[in-house]
Amino acid sequence: MSTHVPDLIELTAVTPAKIRRRSSVNIPVTLLVAVLSLTVLIPLYFTIVTALKSSDQLGGNGLALPTSVHLENFSNAWKLTNFPNALLISGIVTVVAVILTILTNSLVAYAIARNMHRPFFKALYYFFIAALFVPFPIIMLPVTKEMAVLGLDNPVGLFLLYTVYGLSFNVFVYTAFIKSIPAELEEAAIMDGASVWTTFRKVIFPILTPINATVGILTCLWAWNDFLLPLVILSDPNTRTLPLVQYVFQGQFNTDYTTAFASYLMAMAPLLLVYLFAQRWVISGVMRGSIK
Repeated sequence: MSTHVPDLIELTAVTPAKIRRRSSVNIPVTLLVAVLSLTVLIPLYFTIVTALKSSDQLGGNGLALPTSVHLENFSNAWKLTNFPNALLISGIVTVVAVILTILTNSLVAYAIARNMHRPFFKALYYFFIAALFVPFPIIMLPVTKEMAVLGLDNPVGLFLLYTVYGLSFNVFVYTAFIKSIPAELEEAAIMDGASVWTTFRKVIFPILTPINATVGILTCLWAWNDFLLPLVILSDPNTRTLPLVQYVFQGQFNTDYTTAFASYLMAMAPLLLVYLFAQRWVISGVMRGSIK
């Protein structure tokens, strides 16, 4: 019985006041998050209710629920914007850009992080960091002409540019993460006869799962929502991405708000689903990274 006395004392020491303190909610932060969430939820709600209304219902309160649901707005937007083709183009560009970015940028960052003591790699690292401060409009015209001369004024050139232009920021992020990985893991793999490529593929790359998820989401959001780069690169109207299609559609049907908002909602829906899925992937990746 005496062996359980400390446990009883510890249990009796946990008072209801301590339990309340441990489970207390930070009210100011909670209120701030609630207010900031309204900046997203209110426009999203307005988009949904407008897309479900008819033109006659727009004369009243814009935030009011529709008296009758008009799903034909989505079918009209589907046809008028040639949505399947634009969705396919945006999907291909985004997926390929994400895959190429993760594979190539992680390799470059690994080479720089493990050779930072060499002058060439150190200068290369600062070169990429300096490129972060170069606005795209400054180099937009030369890049556009170069892609046209090379015959890359198409989706292929578009996802190649996303991969290259994301290199500066991604190298900065990857390098900081790779430096936190113990070098003993690579030394052990090399002692077992693994090459540098095998070491990266089987040892380093799996550990990069959390940062790969972060880079992948950022690249996905950028490639899917970008407007300026497709505008200046793509020359064929049949290869327009969703942002370009939405821009052209808005110019042609600027008074048909119900159909326009239906097209906006259709363009947002795929990325929202991807983000909900990827958010869970990031959390699981962080958990795996924390116990590596």
